[in-house]
Amino acid sequence: MKRTLFYLLPIIFCAIGALAADQNVSAAQARLKAEGFYFGEPNGTVDAETSAAISRYQIRNGLQITGQLDAETAKRLGVSAAPAAANAEAAESGSWQQLRKSDRQFLERLESTKPGRKPGQVGAAPATSPAAQRTTTSIAQPAPAVAPAENSNARSIPAGAAPGSAEGPVLVLSRERLRDYVGAFVLAGLDPRPAAELEFFADRVDYYDQGTLPREKIRADLQRYNEQWPQRRFWLAGEIDVQPQEDSRVRVTFPLRYQLRNGSRLSVGEIRKTLLLEVVGEDLQIASVSERKIR
Repeated sequence: MKRTLFYLLPIIFCAIGALAADQNVSAAQARLKAEGFYFGEPNGTVDAETSAAISRYQIRNGLQITGQLDAETAKRLGVSAAPAAANAEAAESGSWQQLRKSDRQFLERLESTKPGRKPGQVGAAPATSPAAQRTTTSIAQPAPAVAPAENSNARSIPAGAAPGSAEGPVLVLSRERLRDYVGAFVLAGLDPRPAAELEFFADRVDYYDQGTLPREKIRADLQRYNEQWPQRRFWLAGEIDVQPQEDSRVRVTFPLRYQLRNGSRLSVGEIRKTLLLEVVGEDLQIASVSERKIR
């Protein structure tokens, strides 16, 4: 009997630990839901929807972008950090794919938030004014326009004409939709598989200082980067700058802090990254990417 109990004790402790972890994740989900970042029911599971909600919270609060319930994020949410296994699950959950989508519920909630909200409420990211949060950008859309019923954050207006006429559609993107896209791009850059980040690029891209490259050459460059810096950390370090272009594209520039590590080698600093985005159906893809060192 004693020997049987001895063998059962580790199983009991594991079950108790798993239950506590589930309750902790549920508490984080409840907090994220209360602040408008999560829309499911708290269930204690770190799935793609939960990871996307965590990422949105991190992006808008100047935290490291991980999509995981890491120590700093957990502290800000008032819960305990998730164990390594749960964070590994989050890293593999495809949260960047969820974040890249236009999340109608999140954006509706954000757009309807009234000016004068307290810090920590939805959309109250550092250095972001209510006016800036409501800024929208009109982008000519070669594909059929996104109907308001499908995406309340986008509406059809005529290309090159005043709203209300019927001459050609454009896609109207909010600053927050673009912020999510930037966050998804950064999060995909943490994936050790080059294919994740590669999904954001067009077939041919004006790629840093290397000229115009096809996707296969970009894939090879991403693979080299992964091997050079297998451990990477990124923070969105301030407000994004949105500049519509005459060719129906939009240029998005943002400050990004980084910490790169390979064994004893360490590189830290901040860059200002610029993406030239073009509309493809209801999505965006990168036609050009560049950066300059800030510090």
